[in-house]
Amino acid sequence: MTGEYPRPMVTVDVVIFTLRENDLQVLLIRRRNPPFAGMWAIPGGFVDIDESLETAAARELEEETGVRGVYLEQFHTFGDPGRDPRGRTITVAYLALVRADRVQPRAGDDAAEARWWSVRALPPLAFDHDRILARALEHLRHKRECPAIVAEFLPETFTLGELQTAYELVLGEKLDRRAFRRQILASGVLQETGGYRRVDGRPAKLYRIRSTG
Repeated sequence: MTGEYPRPMVTVDVVIFTLRENDLQVLLIRRRNPPFAGMWAIPGGFVDIDESLETAAARELEEETGVRGVYLEQFHTFGDPGRDPRGRTITVAYLALVRADRVQPRAGDDAAEARWWSVRALPPLAFDHDRILARALEHLRHKRECPAIVAEFLPETFTLGELQTAYELVLGEKLDRRAFRRQILASGVLQETGGYRRVDGRPAKLYRIRSTG
């Protein structure tokens, strides 16, 4: 009976955020082929017939960045009938958070270029990728109550100052130092490592995300 109904195409798009150059940035690719040849877009591609959505998203992430095993979360599905001039296409969007030193952007077969862009200075985007990116940024900012998520941008051990800076870059606003530290420490998510790092000539405690295992 399924043959009686048109079958839409299914894609995955992966919004890859990082913190670099004291800024929140997103990885975009410049399309080599139509439609929207020459325009910038979110990395993604079609789901193979024999793979799950999660597998497809992880594959696209690795193909575009060479990175695997990073935080990856499905956050929304976009299915407006006219979003893709090639035909009825539904895309499942994923959020990926990576450390800048783990990523060497490279263009895939259908991309002419890949590079980081500030979320505050984006080029015109192909398809409905402006909507997808705006939704991804909103989703990320709603994670402010989850230090373990924001810490994905940082090394395994970090200072409270580094964590606060990461929060400020994600949120796009300054946070009160005392209030931030009080709330973060009260959350019980962080664990002292016993180590220190010198910051502005003074020792600062190093923390890690507390293991839940």
